[in-house]
Amino acid sequence: MPAQFVIDNSVVMAWCFEDQTNKYTESVLNRLKTFEAVAPGIWPLEVGNVLLIAERKNILSKSDAVRFLSLVQSLPIIVEQESSGRMLIEIVALAREHRLSTYDASYLDLAMRRGLPLATQDKALASAAKKCGLSIF
Repeated sequence: MPAQFVIDNSVVMAWCFEDQTNKYTESVLNRLKTFEAVAPGIWPLEVGNVLLIAERKNILSKSDAVRFLSLVQSLPIIVEQESSGRMLIEIVALAREHRLSTYDASYLDLAMRRGLPLATQDKALASAAKKCGLSIF
């Protein structure tokens, strides 16, 4: 099994929008040639939501969104589902403790449980990860 890391939506969506991509996000994308990424169950909905908002604001065409979804589906990103009980109790508590959204806390929780580094551009999430002893990918 290839080495793994947890990937946050802030990194993935940067690949879709030229003004958001940078050396870090490109390096994470390149690392997917030899690594697998893991994302929490909320991740596909986050991707879809960002694309729909971009379409509604005429930032992205429907065909570009479909193309991007095809690219994302071709990448070695494993989505790990979580029980609603864990989401409502443990992830909400983690979000409260680190002053994160529940969405961001789901990435932190996954990285903590799996003992994996976290790829993120979100400053608050990166800070919380470091406080929890996690490394940033």
